[in-house]
Amino acid sequence: MKKFLNSVDTVLTESLDGFVAAHADILALGDEHKFVRRKLLKSGKVALISGGGSGHEPLHGGFVGHGMLDAACPGQVFTSPTPDQMMAAAEVVNTGAGCLFIVKNYEGDVMNFDMAAEMSEGVMQIVTNDDVAVENSSYTTGRRGVAGTLVVEKIVGAAAEQGMALEPLKALGERVNGATRSMGVALTSCTVPAAGKPTFDIGDGEMEFGVGIHGEPGRRRDTLKSADAIAEEICTAILDDLGDGARGQALLFVNGFGGTPLMELYLMYNSARKIFEKHGVTVIRSLVGSYVTSLDMAGCSITLSMLDDEAAVWWDAPVHTAALRWGM
Repeated sequence: MKKFLNSVDTVLTESLDGFVAAHADILALGDEHKFVRRKLLKSGKVALISGGGSGHEPLHGGFVGHGMLDAACPGQVFTSPTPDQMMAAAEVVNTGAGCLFIVKNYEGDVMNFDMAAEMSEGVMQIVTNDDVAVENSSYTTGRRGVAGTLVVEKIVGAAAEQGMALEPLKALGERVNGATRSMGVALTSCTVPAAGKPTFDIGDGEMEFGVGIHGEPGRRRDTLKSADAIAEEICTAILDDLGDGARGQALLFVNGFGGTPLMELYLMYNSARKIFEKHGVTVIRSLVGSYVTSLDMAGCSITLSMLDDEAAVWWDAPVHTAALRWGM
């Protein structure tokens, strides 16, 4: 294993120190590294809080700022944050309008965010579950929450910035999640620093189809196919799952897992866009890049989010975070 480390025990705290120092104009670090928050809070605004295991950067800390999250709670690598982290974040960033937790559907995340919500006042939750690859996995009961979580955070974050109240925000987030589907493929494993070796073995001519963002198994192990063939299978699975909902305008998001060059991600975008548009989807918004990663894994996911007029407006609204910035 070759990684830039001082110690596996301090990799998270040292990374957080560097992250907040690099973006000190918009971010502040919570006590004991429990959370990252917006430096300037907006009074009377519903506070959005998300989080999860580290290793998926820039998710979630990279989406803290104007137009998205108010705080993000980082756990250790691929490990859920603890309830006290969410409670501490909520206490600081709740300016009087309540808090909305945005939670990926992984059992540890759901359990710990649930506990924090029960012990806090004025908290509601959205659970994202956009992954169509498997119904249950080693980390979940039900579908996994993956790259589509970014779409929920951006659209709900924009609406919160404009003063939408807690219950309508929850309803908006659930509607966006319901219109969003994702699926991924891995070409290599990731390597967790504490483990010091790849999470799984995969041959040079193989791919893990439907992989999860922690390297957990997907639908099957298969021989490596062409980009067009991979995109065809992923896009077909997404379209089949959306059914009649896969008509009209949409956001196409091709996400890298951390070890895939941008050149290849744009190639996959080109393949996926052609497939979707052939099936009656009009791609009106796009995002390409490594935003919901799995450490150093080579691979990508494809996300399709159907956009009504309101969702498109919220997607376009100004955002200023470490990882997403436009319209400011």
